[in-house]
Amino acid sequence: MMLILDYYFKNYPARRKVAEFLFENGLRVKNGRIYLKDVEVPISELARVIGVNRKIIYHTIEYIEKTYPLRLIFASLNPLPGLIDVAPIMGWEVLEIELDKGRYSSSLAQVFDLLNRHRVPIVEVFSRNLREEPSRLYVVVDGTLPVEVFVKIKEIEGFKKLIIRTPERDKEKYVCNYCEVKYCPKRILLEKLANQ
Repeated sequence: MMLILDYYFKNYPARRKVAEFLFENGLRVKNGRIYLKDVEVPISELARVIGVNRKIIYHTIEYIEKTYPLRLIFASLNPLPGLIDVAPIMGWEVLEIELDKGRYSSSLAQVFDLLNRHRVPIVEVFSRNLREEPSRLYVVVDGTLPVEVFVKIKEIEGFKKLIIRTPERDKEKYVCNYCEVKYCPKRILLEKLANQ
């Protein structure tokens, strides 16, 4: 997608900024307006959030609608709801794995093979391999990740970094130089209240 934006917006950096924001957030352009699913998004609020004036938003909408390939893409966008941020509250863990771009496909296959062999119950998977940002795989796991899987993920070809978002505090003992653990704030608060 970034190549398409590079091509069509090469002479319009402010419009490109707007188009990138629309694409990344799944905001649809239709009939001269911008929508989040079927809810119209106010242009003034969008301009404030993106950091451009309203005129740039209107020019971007007009340009998208008069450029057939862009119109096809932007008329079809929808936001993808995800469980990544709420997973720790639900008692699930989220594995955020940064992968090497050159080995992205083979690394994905190895991660899924490893999870399958250890019968790790997967709730949701989301992955991005865009040219201008690090390649990342997000896997929401029902429950907690077995220690042996945690250790073996770091051995995967193309592995760069692992972040685990977890509701459990004792994962700290498994952290190494390459990994981070982010705790669920709700779980920590509940534990503090229970210990008082």
